[in-house]
Amino acid sequence: MAGIENFPAIASIQGNGYATTLASGKHILIADEPIDLGGTDKGPTPGDYLRMALASCTIITLRMYANRKEWNVDEIKVTVDTIQENTSTLFKRNIEIKGNLDDEQRKRMLQIANACPVHKVLSQSIHIETQIH
Repeated sequence: MAGIENFPAIASIQGNGYATTLASGKHILIADEPIDLGGTDKGPTPGDYLRMALASCTIITLRMYANRKEWNVDEIKVTVDTIQENTSTLFKRNIEIKGNLDDEQRKRMLQIANACPVHKVLSQSIHIETQIH
């Protein structure tokens, strides 16, 4: 896995609505807010994308490792939810692995999940530098 330093994320919005076009490399996505918050629900919210980033990074990292080890893993499912706790956010990640793995292999898969690049970024101090032009 190449990590998270691939293409810049570019977001653009026009008009008064919240539907936002997101681009990264050749990929185009839509982010929006639910109707009850004034959006049009044309896409996931930014928070949904953050949770999906952790879930997809985890699952890809686990699949790469299982493939490299030639372990019998039929299916991996990762669910990520967030809970706001005062000034911090708790990411609750649940990993389901279907396949013929023993207890030691499952413990190793947990270690590998915690080593995915997005997990590493979210687990350390984050600084955001912003400029307005």
